[in-house]
Amino acid sequence: MQSVRYVYRLRVVNRHIASMAAQSNNHSTAGIIVIGDEILKGQTADTNSHFICKHLYSMGVKVQKISVIPDDLSTIASEVAEFSQRYTHVITSGGIGPTHDDVTFEGVAKAFKEDIIPHPDLVELIKKYFNTEDLKSPKMKMAYIPRSAKIQYGVNKTTGERTRYPLVSVHNVYMFPGIPSILEHAFVLLKDNFCNPGVEFHSKYIYVNLDEVSITSILNEVDSKFKEHVVLGSYPDINNSYYKVKLTLESLSPQHLEDACNHLKTVLPPDCIVDFDTDPVQHAVQHINDIVKCEGQSLFNSRIHSAVQVIEECLDKYRLDEVCVGFNGGKDCTVLLHLFHAVARRKFPDYKDKLKALYIRSKLPFPEVEKFIQLSRDRYNLEMLHFNGRIRNCLGELQQQHPVIKAVVMGTRQTDPFSSGLTSFTMTDSDWPQFMRVNPILDWTYHDIWHFLRSFSLPYCSLYDRGYTSLGSMNNTHPNPTLQYIDKRGIVCYKPAYQLEDSSKERDGRNK
Repeated sequence: MQSVRYVYRLRVVNRHIASMAAQSNNHSTAGIIVIGDEILKGQTADTNSHFICKHLYSMGVKVQKISVIPDDLSTIASEVAEFSQRYTHVITSGGIGPTHDDVTFEGVAKAFKEDIIPHPDLVELIKKYFNTEDLKSPKMKMAYIPRSAKIQYGVNKTTGERTRYPLVSVHNVYMFPGIPSILEHAFVLLKDNFCNPGVEFHSKYIYVNLDEVSITSILNEVDSKFKEHVVLGSYPDINNSYYKVKLTLESLSPQHLEDACNHLKTVLPPDCIVDFDTDPVQHAVQHINDIVKCEGQSLFNSRIHSAVQVIEECLDKYRLDEVCVGFNGGKDCTVLLHLFHAVARRKFPDYKDKLKALYIRSKLPFPEVEKFIQLSRDRYNLEMLHFNGRIRNCLGELQQQHPVIKAVVMGTRQTDPFSSGLTSFTMTDSDWPQFMRVNPILDWTYHDIWHFLRSFSLPYCSLYDRGYTSLGSMNNTHPNPTLQYIDKRGIVCYKPAYQLEDSSKERDGRNK
């Protein structure tokens, strides 16, 4: 079965190179050459090719090859010469600068059997920005380009602002700098060089909770039936919490794409297709709006509605900069963070500052939790307020360092220890640092939490997929024994947390 799977995938990859282009008489192709020893040594991660591929695809241009090569003159020349013959556009990234290893201009010149000469416009530019008249200065190296090269400035169509340094091109080869921020800015302003208005690629995606081997015969059948007009791809993801395989369908014809997609959905096994949201954070406000406006509320939707009302009341009483949300990476506070983010963005759509999140770190935090918190920080654009130690002491430090904060929104539920007497708004005890504790999800159940997370495809800490149902420190938390089972190989495994049926056993993985 493994060989069948790999043969199928190899065939799909090969057809991806040629099939889409063959569907149009006006196709454009591209080859990307990433230049830099630092990329090949693993010292720098290449993000430029991903950025370029995504933008070219949206413009009807199919990238057919990406090559990563060293800062070597002959290698650059050879690769550029080959790419220039094979593809409509050749885009290079890196190797432009004043140092000895910046040899892209020389390499491209060699590819076309040209010498390099100082371009008068670039000479004046270097004089202006680097204050040098010396044509032999290392800074002036960037003014020496292939003899037949053209220069082109990108212009912001809104502001009229021109890029500081022009794009240098020779024939169909376009040379961009390697610094991602500069490349991305310049590429967007110069994208008209690559647009292919006669072509638009159409795509659909299906997410499946079965492994690739089990659906290979189905994929082969659909591929054979629609391959003349549709390219079918299959991409396993062993770490995803929601699906196992992402299926992609691409075509130049919307109707053929629709037909293939509908057919594939009908022949896949029942209930294997996952309704997966690739960007739930971006869609958070819309999702909450839909639930709040929904008539005939279910108990679950009513609890969401009540939580939203509590957060809205909090934001009526306090300014956003006076509020922080408690976030330690657990499932409950992940729900809370998403709700708070949605309500805050809904209520204050023009608010530009970061939302504040309070993280009180335990003595022995799980690395998986720390990683998830970092990812969540970036995902929700948070300002993390980190403190170590006991909660009471940490709140004192919070009060000293951030005196403007008056309220902490918490993911506490009434079934949590010492929480049965809490209300939606409860001040800390009189002998504690004084904060208003806001508790929007007090009446939620364990199953409500997981229903919310999985209904909206929210990312959560990976430990929950390994049998952990309640997270504390590494020294007091273990997989929940209720979820333990023995697999076909005789190995002890654990079901994911959302499959726990008896919610009263939620904390069975915590030391008593």
